[in-house]
Amino acid sequence: MASNFTKEELIRYNRQMMLPGIGMQGQEKIKAAKVLVTGAGGLGCPVLQYLCVAGIGTIGIVDFDVVELHNLHRQILYTAADLGKPKALIAAEALKKLNPYVQFRIFNEMLNETNAETIIKEFDVVVDGSDNFLTRYTVNDACVKLNVPIVYGSILGFEGQFAVFNYKNGKNLRDLFPEPPNAEDVPNCDENGVLGTLPGIIASMMAHETLKLVIGIAVSKKLVIFDTANWNFTAVE
Repeated sequence: MASNFTKEELIRYNRQMMLPGIGMQGQEKIKAAKVLVTGAGGLGCPVLQYLCVAGIGTIGIVDFDVVELHNLHRQILYTAADLGKPKALIAAEALKKLNPYVQFRIFNEMLNETNAETIIKEFDVVVDGSDNFLTRYTVNDACVKLNVPIVYGSILGFEGQFAVFNYKNGKNLRDLFPEPPNAEDVPNCDENGVLGTLPGIIASMMAHETLKLVIGIAVSKKLVIFDTANWNFTAVE
């Protein structure tokens, strides 16, 4: 059977292609997939790295921010040499070095109600690593309208959560939380901090669920809350 992969790609992805349920067919699904990552920050950086090395064919990156010094303890795609530079552009440059077989679409802009549907409609899956409720609900509502699944995550302190929303008639963010809370009532990393390793833990789970979704393996149908201080999982239907 003819292969869509070079010899180097087959060697590169060999270990995951050996798994039952993946193989050549699963890897072809990965290569054909178009995944948009909203936010190239604490969650977005490791998500992007894992999706890139797994061979996702097209990765979109949406972020309007620039690299700042306080980002570097957790946003592991960036170095001190990147300070002041646009995250979306720098992330793509770093990722191209990890895997030259991946195509990137860069959106160096804020995702909002005006452009969300235009950007999202070009992708099969959205991984939401944004750090504020306004963007999360904007992503959710656009994905619901366009029937695009979302892999959602958030972090604070020692605790993180993730879920797969809007997948095969499943729940979306508003089914669990109908309205966004007032921004001033919600703690955030800028004011309350976050341990630098936490984004890597939660982002790995998000990337894992994204790959399962793309391949066609059953994904989580629950919002999973992970307290890493005590290693407790709580699942919310």
